[in-house]
Amino acid sequence: MAKRTKGGTKASLAARRAARKAYEAAKKKYKPGEGGRSRALKKYLMAQGYSEERAGAIIGTIGRKKYGAKKMARWAAQGRKRKKKK
Repeated sequence: MAKRTKGGTKASLAARRAARKAYEAAKKKYKPGEGGRSRALKKYLMAQGYSEERAGAIIGTIGRKKYGAKKMARWAAQGRKRKKKK
């Protein structure tokens, strides 16, 4: 099996800690399905050195495992609709 790598460069320790703190605050502020939690987690993962594409894939996998494919698909459709309105 091939070794998985992050591919990017890590941000400074202070930046990674700030991203983690922002994610923890977003967990308290946003309800599941609003998108705020996943945006904050994506920024945190990117600070850890993951690419934007890879971070999005990790978030999708976590969400499908935690909430199920049906609920995640519904939230994704709502997000696309919100984005289209802007």
